[in-house]
Amino acid sequence: MNGWDVLNNIINGFPSVAIVLLLVAVIVAVIIFIVGFTRHGVDFIKHGFRQNLLSELTAKLATKEDISNLKTELDTIKDNHFGHLKNYLGVLNGVLLDKKIIDNETRARLDNELRGM
Repeated sequence: MNGWDVLNNIINGFPSVAIVLLLVAVIVAVIIFIVGFTRHGVDFIKHGFRQNLLSELTAKLATKEDISNLKTELDTIKDNHFGHLKNYLGVLNGVLLDKKIIDNETRARLDNELRGM
């Protein structure tokens, strides 16, 4: 018994409708592969019909200029945020002094620390 006999026995075990549908699916897949390969070559095997996928991905990647601009913006955000934080801590020192939780000497020391930052 050779391989063709085994294949023939397996095929005879399936209903004929299933074999016809499988054959049609294989033929359609082969036609799609032939058309894609003749249009796009080896890239078709890697990317299929959507050949612009790689170019879309590279367009979405940030350039060095974009990263530099983001770094400048980040530095600006940090400076602004730190300035707001210093103002808040200054107001908080005033509130603590008004509530008599800290004294003038402690407030002066805290204010000097804030100015030094």
